[in-house]
Amino acid sequence: MAFEKNDKYASIRLENQLCFPLYAVSKEIIRRYKPSLDKLDLTYTQYITMMVMWENGTMNVKELGGKLYLDSGTLTPVLKKLESKGYITRKRSREDERSLIVSITEEGEKLKDRALEVPKEMACNIRLTDEEVRCLYTILYKLIGEFEEN
Repeated sequence: MAFEKNDKYASIRLENQLCFPLYAVSKEIIRRYKPSLDKLDLTYTQYITMMVMWENGTMNVKELGGKLYLDSGTLTPVLKKLESKGYITRKRSREDERSLIVSITEEGEKLKDRALEVPKEMACNIRLTDEEVRCLYTILYKLIGEFEEN
């Protein structure tokens, strides 16, 4: 990010934007997940949803969306597709009819073992040292925290 004093347009050059390399890297990483996720018959969004479900087992849609930073308009079709594949169930809460509860199924739990290969395969695609990975992770989650506060 080099700004020349006499260049009033420097701040709107693509090369000077933090958002662009974040966008480009995110897109490329998700693209590189595809071959691994194709073996599981999952999209990237379905995969991250299943990761949360493997960790939690049962939760309401609002909490799930919060963890994934997805709104209900994006999450609902993902959940419908995962339900049609037999990996989750969706049911209204008995305590609060407005709340939709998502639960992992036995079939969804079985998928977890097959998914263990995905991080291994992805590690081959990202050539960063362990220290670089930790540093990047820390910075990105710091930004996420900042956005949550504002």
